[in-house]
Amino acid sequence: MIALFRKLVVACALFATATGAALAEQALKPFVLAFTTSGDMSAVAEDVKQKITAAGFEIAGSYEPYDGALVIAITSDELKRAAASSENGGYAAAQRVTLTKVGDEIQVSYTNPLYYGNAYRLEDQADLQAALSKLEGALGKQKEFGTGEKELTAKDLRKYHYMFGMEYFDDPSELAEYDSYEEAIAAVEQGLAQGKGGAHKVYRIDIPGKKETVFGVALTEGCSGDEYIMSRVDRDQLRSTGHLPYEILVDEDGNVYALYARFRIAISWPHLPMIQSDTGATFFNIMCAPNAIEEALIEAAGGEI
Repeated sequence: MIALFRKLVVACALFATATGAALAEQALKPFVLAFTTSGDMSAVAEDVKQKITAAGFEIAGSYEPYDGALVIAITSDELKRAAASSENGGYAAAQRVTLTKVGDEIQVSYTNPLYYGNAYRLEDQADLQAALSKLEGALGKQKEFGTGEKELTAKDLRKYHYMFGMEYFDDPSELAEYDSYEEAIAAVEQGLAQGKGGAHKVYRIDIPGKKETVFGVALTEGCSGDEYIMSRVDRDQLRSTGHLPYEILVDEDGNVYALYARFRIAISWPHLPMIQSDTGATFFNIMCAPNAIEEALIEAAGGEI
């Protein structure tokens, strides 16, 4: 009996290792097209909200960044557990379900928890996969998209940066520093309520088991504005509306961070060229954005530019 038990343990360990290795080699994409439809956006949105809540997701917040686009930020026990599994994992606590009107068509899509979870170096892959499976069951899956012909595996995402000299996941913008977690939270709440830097709160999620909080932030002014940026880079037939909103993260020591925009934007469009494309969408079109976003978020967090 003991020998049989040992064999079962070894078999399970080998299976887990093989599964992890397979995932590491699988190409991942940031977005999933659930389905397309037509008609009234509000009616489609209500139907989508009912489906995701019935599947066990919590709607953390929602907003319309510009005409014809709706972003629904969602979380769940699985996503919160996954976020709690790693340092600064809170960035992945909210996934996004989006409705985007393109011509007469409404595209219903969602972010891929495995893609962003690996980009943000989360350890808990099982809960990320569970969240993805629940989204697929609730909304469906037509195709994954968002990297063009570029293929990124989990291993690639964990060390991703757009090009030499540009930021990685662990090179964030340092927005502000306070004496405690509580003081930092109060400052960010106040800054967002006042719309400092053109930033407004979309959601707040507290990560269980630790003093860590992530805020979803809508940006509305100038070169940092959601509409300004998306109109210049999101021009493929399938829209990547789930790139929004940006995040502010507060850690247990009272530090306030955001992912640097040259990482945060590029991870949603890793295939986007710097200078020239058939659609006219390039990073050159938003050269002013990374610094503008950082300054807007610093203002919102009560820091000093």
